[in-house]
Amino acid sequence: MAEVLGMLQNAQQPQVERKFLLGTLTFGHTVIHWYQQMFPIFLPFIRADLGLSEVQVGGLMSAKQGASGLLTLPSGFAADAFNKHKAVILGSALAMGGCAYLVASIAPTYFWVLTFLVMLGAASALWHPSSVSTLSLQFADRRGTALALHGVGASVGDTVGPLCIGAMLLLVGWKDLAQWHMIPALILALLMWKTVRHHYSAGPGGLTRRAYFAGIKGIFARPTIFMVMIASSFVGIARLSVTTFLPLYLAEEMGYDSFWLGFHWALLYAMGIFSQPLMGILSDRFSRKTVLLPSFATMGLLYLLLPTPDGGFLLALIIGTMGLFFYGTGNIATAAVLDVASEHVQGTTQSFMTLFQQVVTLPAPIIAGYVVSQFGYSIVFYYSSALLFSAATVWAFIRIPKRAGASSGGGGH
Repeated sequence: MAEVLGMLQNAQQPQVERKFLLGTLTFGHTVIHWYQQMFPIFLPFIRADLGLSEVQVGGLMSAKQGASGLLTLPSGFAADAFNKHKAVILGSALAMGGCAYLVASIAPTYFWVLTFLVMLGAASALWHPSSVSTLSLQFADRRGTALALHGVGASVGDTVGPLCIGAMLLLVGWKDLAQWHMIPALILALLMWKTVRHHYSAGPGGLTRRAYFAGIKGIFARPTIFMVMIASSFVGIARLSVTTFLPLYLAEEMGYDSFWLGFHWALLYAMGIFSQPLMGILSDRFSRKTVLLPSFATMGLLYLLLPTPDGGFLLALIIGTMGLFFYGTGNIATAAVLDVASEHVQGTTQSFMTLFQQVVTLPAPIIAGYVVSQFGYSIVFYYSSALLFSAATVWAFIRIPKRAGASSGGGGH
């Protein structure tokens, strides 16, 4: 009897470890996005302090995108080639977010604000390839669901962060608040490293050069991957345009203070906490396309309606409904690409997808800033709507091969 119980415990142990790893990385994703979403709430204050134009505001977002894009490919390579050091990479991502806001709090000029955003983009670039590749391989049998749950962590940070930051800004200045965030970032970075390092130290150290380049060749050999990335780029351009100027629209056109700005910004992400697991499960059970095609079409309609109401409940309802799809669709699109990518280059594939999107979307905030300066906020929302309908059209022609049965994942990779 003791032997049987021992065998059962040994069989259950990998499942327990997988779930613990998923929970830990999901929590880390919450922290990453808390720090990422502080910036939109700080943006009106930064603009007022430095007297920035709309085009300069767009330049700030482009700097963040550019840094994230440039660093995401080497970060993806590191995730694949140096598996045993992923714990260091993940901890460094959390620490980088805190360091970025320390720079922001002492930034006297536009150049230093750009430096802060480069560091903030770097934090995102360090986190995602390592965390996404880990979960993609550990949960190859339920990839869409695992990445969606990881995305729930982001939605929690995206929702709770703006609410808390908006409320705290009623009591303290934004520079003091930015400085205070350095301490928890360093503490959480150390805890992340200590918590997950055993998982990676017990796994394989990396991969051979031959296996790596064979996997890279496979990326370029699949047109489906590029179609998904093109559609995702349309979505990314629209998302960047909206996230750059929706806070300013709410603050300047609607006249909302920092709390109500934080409240409405939280609505943009709150529903994703509930919708993302459902989207992941449906995409695993049926197909990625079944989820993404109607989601993009619906978002296109919501962007079109965004400037219609004069504030109040209707505007909050539109923004909250946008939140059902705003973030989760990216996780499902990533799962679609990783479904057909080699297991040896999951981190690099995710990074290549991110890099492609960010190169294409890099000028988007500046273009949106020009549109706003010439035609007002409404036109930039209509422009974003057209991009979502374009993404839906591309997905109408995408064919994702049926996924072969996958193992439940294992090992440290």
